[in-house]
Amino acid sequence: MQTTKPELYTVLSPALLDLYPVEKSIVVIIDVLRATSTIATALYNGAKAIIPVDSVAECIRIGKQIDSITAGERDGQIAEGLEYGNSPFEYPREFIEDKTLVLTTTNGTKLLHMALAENAKAIITGSFPNLSAVCDFLVAQNQPVILGCAAWKNRVNIEDTLFAGAVIDRIGKHFSINCDSSQMAATMYHDAKEDLFEFMKVKNASHYKRLTGFGLEKDIRYCLTPDGANVLVIYKDGKLVV
Repeated sequence: MQTTKPELYTVLSPALLDLYPVEKSIVVIIDVLRATSTIATALYNGAKAIIPVDSVAECIRIGKQIDSITAGERDGQIAEGLEYGNSPFEYPREFIEDKTLVLTTTNGTKLLHMALAENAKAIITGSFPNLSAVCDFLVAQNQPVILGCAAWKNRVNIEDTLFAGAVIDRIGKHFSINCDSSQMAATMYHDAKEDLFEFMKVKNASHYKRLTGFGLEKDIRYCLTPDGANVLVIYKDGKLVV
């Protein structure tokens, strides 16, 4: 019987990823505002698959080759040359069901490709809308875990750190955690959990500021609400699927 618990690390920025044992770990890609929230929502609403790509050009190229919806953002707004953006509200069931979405985002898809390049054992995506599915999977797998925060252009951000803290708060007892960034994330979540939106607002979080500037308060509230799209999203053969 296994008595030693698997290790869990929190990587607060993609710039730090190569300091951690990626090839031994399940990597959770966290991009709460809004990539991984939108990915969970589209798949929950019946999307066939999501193909994450790291450039707008690649998104357009694949979109021409297969019957798909091309979508993505740069700096919080729909990227030039693409049809749709990165809001979960753009992908209701009546629109996305049985369709393939080709998606590129500023931070989340970039981190996913970095984890791939470093031979992660498995890759899943996580955000508050699928918090329970992520936690249940990680406990069941009983493998080392890296909670990878997509951050903002390599700068640490509050919302991704909060999600890492939420995971640790729920399932930390199943893991060996000797990692200061995990302790910081857990402490921040503990302080914020009564009202995550208000915490972001009071702390004047950079992404909160950016998205409210575009009138996207509704998106932020949705992306900070647990289990609204509670599916396990796993990366397999170049696609994100349920």
